[in-house]
Amino acid sequence: MVVKNMVLKRLFRNRRGIVGVEAAIVLIAFIIIAAALSYVVINMGFYTTQKTKETMQTGLEESTAALQLDGVVTGKTDGNKKIQYVIIPVKLSTGKTSIDLNKSAVVVSVYLPDDTLLNIYNGVNSTETVDLDHILIDAKNFTGIQNQGAMFALYNDDKDSVLEANEKAFLLINLGSGTISDYQTVKIEVRTAKGTALTVVRTAPGGMPSNSFVDLG
Repeated sequence: MVVKNMVLKRLFRNRRGIVGVEAAIVLIAFIIIAAALSYVVINMGFYTTQKTKETMQTGLEESTAALQLDGVVTGKTDGNKKIQYVIIPVKLSTGKTSIDLNKSAVVVSVYLPDDTLLNIYNGVNSTETVDLDHILIDAKNFTGIQNQGAMFALYNDDKDSVLEANEKAFLLINLGSGTISDYQTVKIEVRTAKGTALTVVRTAPGGMPSNSFVDLG
């Protein structure tokens, strides 16, 4: 009887040992699962933060114009003392790396007192000088704007249609028959593939001479 009791005690002790090992295994499994879940949650948090940052950056880029003025807007009068050409110097806005000025990527519209010229942009060309007379001569020879239209002339460029940080661009607009007389106001909108439109509003001074450049500010 004594021997039987001793055997039973050993069996119970062994059983408790086995139960303890099983409990430890289950506990370790729970810890591993909890660690894995924590890793997933942390990664999801990082992913959400990154996507939020990207969304905010995209929104900021879309809310600012890709182009900004880089000098004085100039008009060129015809023989009737009315502005026929408008020249707008621009550069990349702060924080922008490049912008495509290809014909399919830009829309230029002009709002005159008696007329509206919609989507008159015809492309981009290169120029070797910042002399306005020379730039206008190039513009007059540029296909698509001899009678009316708009084009970009890129200075200090690498002969492509992309405006980069070290380059300057002149938007040349031939108003054609829609000229600007003394004290009349013109509004010009330049829309690019990225960012908001660059809007330029200018009023012509009085007493403009014929065939001359006029400072529009």
